[in-house]
Amino acid sequence: MSYEMIALLMFSSMMVMLLTGQRVFGAIGFVGAVFSLFLWGDGGSEMPFNAAFVLMNWYPLMTLPLFIFMGYMLSESGIAGDLYRMFHVWMGPLNGGLAIGTVILMVAISAMNGLSVAGMAVGASIALPEMLKRGYNKVMVTGVIQAGSSLGIMIPPSVVLVLYGMIARQPVGQLWLAGVFPGLLLAGLFIIYITIRCKLQPHLGPALPVEERREISWSEKFSLLRAGILPLVIIFSMTGLFMLGVTSLVESSAVGAGAATLAALFKGRLTRKVLDDTLHKSLSVSCMFMWVILAALCFGAVFDGLGAVHAIESLFLEQWNLSPWGVLIMMQLSYIIMGMFLDDTAMLVIVAPLYVPLVISLGFNPIWYGVLYTVTCQIAYMTPPFGYNLFLMRAMAPKEITLVDIYRSIIPFVLIMTLGLALIMLYPQIALWLPNLIYGK
Repeated sequence: MSYEMIALLMFSSMMVMLLTGQRVFGAIGFVGAVFSLFLWGDGGSEMPFNAAFVLMNWYPLMTLPLFIFMGYMLSESGIAGDLYRMFHVWMGPLNGGLAIGTVILMVAISAMNGLSVAGMAVGASIALPEMLKRGYNKVMVTGVIQAGSSLGIMIPPSVVLVLYGMIARQPVGQLWLAGVFPGLLLAGLFIIYITIRCKLQPHLGPALPVEERREISWSEKFSLLRAGILPLVIIFSMTGLFMLGVTSLVESSAVGAGAATLAALFKGRLTRKVLDDTLHKSLSVSCMFMWVILAALCFGAVFDGLGAVHAIESLFLEQWNLSPWGVLIMMQLSYIIMGMFLDDTAMLVIVAPLYVPLVISLGFNPIWYGVLYTVTCQIAYMTPPFGYNLFLMRAMAPKEITLVDIYRSIIPFVLIMTLGLALIMLYPQIALWLPNLIYGK
């Protein structure tokens, strides 16, 4: 049997295992370990063993549990809820103002968390009921929350970009910086769409009634601005100090986790329950990510040993005669198709060992490609039939919002994200300008 056929069989076996409903790390790691033994005998057992030590010796891995802890601490202590109240009061007088404030809130949560699920939880539990109560169109607000929460995997400290950096062997600091302007670009496009749509159709996002506005004094409005001070302090203490060169990547994650804990203590919300819930959720998610990375390293080592990267390069360039840009577009389409059935971590594990070396050999920047991957994941998150965000929203939304409403709600936002992806592909400096400026390249 040729190595190409073995690689195809290995890939097919992994997909079949994933379709059985097994855990991602178990399915991928099992296939990698079995094929290493099949191909190289007893010596093949060294490959997953070495992959484990590669993982444990990778110092930036320490950032992962710290960032996850920081996000859950801010969420469990209610600091994100305070932030929404501030946006509600200040943005409410505008048509679509609460929806715009929700997008801004999602950006703030993204800059404190790095996970889309946290933004979804805050949006569905706090923003969604408030907007529905004030007469906002349910399809509009459902789409806003799904699209806004997806920014969590783009804006630093993006956990997805950390995972990409680990698996693709790229510097996480540069990936973070590369995600800043694309994330803000998408948020800006969302806000422009909401503003125009609610201007043309005011009933979709009615302004806060005059009577309710008069009930809130200016002193109360300004006092609510203090809700934004703590998140800004946390963001600057973490991301700002890192960009200024004061702290390293690992140190900045520790600063962020410590600042979030002190913020909860300052607010008087650092209870035993908050601490227990935060630690339990942080440990659960961190262990899940570490097992997935370990499985990815094992699978990638065996796949690379088979020469699968060169086989795919030959398929795209020699047999299909695709141009480098054609290959890149094919890669993005494959992510969207896989995203209908898998989450971002599974997609990254499956294709990063194949695509990243190919991207580099075609002359593209792997940092820029990491941003393209992340934006495509955002699109895949909201693509039927099995988009990750679609089912999160269905689980958290009230009964009056049906699955059909959720599917309808994402159409304009998927189109906007596709536009954003096209802009980043056509103008790579949107992603690369900031890391080039900071790192002097």
